[in-house]
Amino acid sequence: MAAGYLEILRARHAARLLVGTLVGRLPNATAAIAVVLFVRAEGGTYSLAGALAAVYGVANAAGQPLLGRLVDLHGQPRVQLPAALVSALAMTAFALTGLEPRVVAYAAMAVAGLFTPPLEGGLRALWPSVLRREEQMHTAYAMDAVAQEVMFTVGPLLVTLCASLWSARVALVVLSALGVLGALSVVVSPPSRAWRSAPRAAHWLGALRSPGLLVLLGAFLSVGIALGSITVASVSYADGHGGDTVYGWLMAGLGLGALAGGTLYGARQWRGAPERRLRVLVGLLAVCYLPLTLVPGAVAMVLLTVLAGVFLAPCIACAFIIVDRHAPTGTVTEAFSWLVTTFTVGASVGTGVAGPVVEAGGARWGFAVPGVAGAVSLLVLLATGRVLAAPGEGAVVAASSENDPNRAVEPRFSSGDRA
Repeated sequence: MAAGYLEILRARHAARLLVGTLVGRLPNATAAIAVVLFVRAEGGTYSLAGALAAVYGVANAAGQPLLGRLVDLHGQPRVQLPAALVSALAMTAFALTGLEPRVVAYAAMAVAGLFTPPLEGGLRALWPSVLRREEQMHTAYAMDAVAQEVMFTVGPLLVTLCASLWSARVALVVLSALGVLGALSVVVSPPSRAWRSAPRAAHWLGALRSPGLLVLLGAFLSVGIALGSITVASVSYADGHGGDTVYGWLMAGLGLGALAGGTLYGARQWRGAPERRLRVLVGLLAVCYLPLTLVPGAVAMVLLTVLAGVFLAPCIACAFIIVDRHAPTGTVTEAFSWLVTTFTVGASVGTGVAGPVVEAGGARWGFAVPGVAGAVSLLVLLATGRVLAAPGEGAVVAASSENDPNRAVEPRFSSGDRA
């Protein structure tokens, strides 16, 4: 199992791009908790902390596809590094000026979120130029999904460590600096500097003119809702079963399940169309959410969250392959960024929906929300199977002129019946 991952990491530039992207995304992964800790340290209310974090999240969701389109048009270095610098400066300004005047605090959060560089989509656009064999692509995407789970686990720990050793203000500044360093490491690498998007047709919808991509985004909006609702339901459950410690274990269990599932998924080669495989994975994801409604004791509940997380990373990794197949020519970074945005918006909607449900029916009904959301995602995929299968035999999954700065004609991987 490890051999496939080691082969990816041994590829020239692969480890650097993966690590640089993860470090560059730390500010985004930790923004919510860092803002809450800072506002609390400054004497602000939780309502203010939530509002500021929400502004950052909404701006981030809006900015990712816009910046992704600019990357496709102008290349990675010209967009990623300036965006990272602007975002870091805005977050630093927020840390230095504090909560007053409020308009400045909100503006800083909006700018920091809007200019968060689309490193996640950029990395997925670079994989084909680094990995020259088609069968390596799904392994790389699975490793990418697993690495995200590690980042979202380690990131909050890093924030709390910085805040406890120094202060929440220092934590904001340090994370912003790390974000710039990560982006810099990526954009000065030869693959990033050489990468050019293929010529694109002029269309205001950009990547969204692909029906298959729209179907995938609709399905993953519901997956995001499921994940967001679990966090709220888990808080309600933990309140009656041990408090913050239990909540931490529930979230760790979810991440552990995703790590295990993603690692196993990427360790083997899969045959058959990824669109069909995604329907199976989403169905299993929805089924594994259902036992959460049993709300047993704390130890059993942690085990159920591990089960609930098992198919999350495989679903995401499979979706990466499908995005690559459906993205219109010249829109690959924008298409991946739309997936990130949709998932983020879905998670926000999930937290908003689960709150009233938990208040009305308790944790049991709160945990029913992810099951329903998973079922809706599956229904979307089943109802639009023909649309999602549209690329057919000629879909491109890997190296092409899109990764060739000289527009040279290169052999292209045909997805055929493998991904």
